[in-house]
Amino acid sequence: MPIAKASPRKGETNMFEKTREASISRAILREFAAWFDDYLTSDVIVVGAGPSGLIAARDLAGSGFKTLVVESNNYLGGGFWIGGFLMNTLTFRAPGQKILEELGIPYKKAEEGLFTADGPHACSKLISAACDAGVKILNMAKFDDVVLKNNRVEGVVINWTPVSALPRQITCVDPISLESAVVIDATGHDAHVCRSLERRGVLKLADFGPMDVNSSEDAVVERTGQIYPGLIVSGMAVSSAYGIPRMGPTFSGMLFSGRKAAEETRKILLAKKSNREELVTTL
Repeated sequence: MPIAKASPRKGETNMFEKTREASISRAILREFAAWFDDYLTSDVIVVGAGPSGLIAARDLAGSGFKTLVVESNNYLGGGFWIGGFLMNTLTFRAPGQKILEELGIPYKKAEEGLFTADGPHACSKLISAACDAGVKILNMAKFDDVVLKNNRVEGVVINWTPVSALPRQITCVDPISLESAVVIDATGHDAHVCRSLERRGVLKLADFGPMDVNSSEDAVVERTGQIYPGLIVSGMAVSSAYGIPRMGPTFSGMLFSGRKAAEETRKILLAKKSNREELVTTL
């Protein structure tokens, strides 16, 4: 039986340009393959697209560094979408509101030194700011291991997230490697990148402590930095690495930790660039 085709009624026109299904598939494949090929090597790979990872990536890309974010979920933002107890209001202690103003995120004063913002609005603004700065994002890609050479982290090993959800009998899917000068572990409490080094006896980590917001945020920002050559730890991964108390649903520490991670990464990248230039000069 022939398939009936709908045709425009008299006086109607087609709103959209005609194309073929294969053309849509080809456009996706070509664009993805082109940018992914370019980012097989980067200045920085940020593992985890929560608030600390996104602000670090945004600051680095805005400074001209080639920055790739690897995120295991299909969505970005981590806990920044929602506050505590499934209530999507975020809290920020001063001076976190200064970064909110920088990103154009509306906020309200809850009490002296404490502010609130709408989770979806804040998260959308942060994601947009990272993309606008030039960050490339590879979502639905799960961290598997580090590239470790000469006692230095020089990249990450990744696989598609759905592979880990399949039965072991049918998951003979080898991962691939991406190279970078610096890797930032922004994977939250799990601290996946740091844990991969701990499993090999390279690092000895602690675990995050009980809730204490007043000590936690300052300590997380203070300890944010290079935990192993080529590896920066940021956000709640800092808490898990050093046994710092957890802070709960408040986010100023995450933003400032991400910013400090970017600053520490920038120092490493500029030092490497300076060393290369000196080597060329001596040759």
